[in-house]
Amino acid sequence: MTNLALAFLAAGIGAGLSIIGAALGIGKLAAAAMEATGRQPAAGGDIRTSMIIAAALIEGATLFALVICILLATKT
Repeated sequence: MTNLALAFLAAGIGAGLSIIGAALGIGKLAAAAMEATGRQPAAGGDIRTSMIIAAALIEGATLFALVICILLATKT
């Protein structure tokens, strides 16, 4: 295989793994937030705010990983 083919393969695997990691992270985050809101409904607003901030951080890290994968794929 050529170097370009290996770069595309590595970029695809990296992008897939980063998306899977983000999905698992946000899924765990949402499950914990729903459980916390169920246990203490009065704190629902604070829990929701914290959940949105954490989800944004997870998405930011995923976007960074995808940019790295794109750069790896376009490397000549």
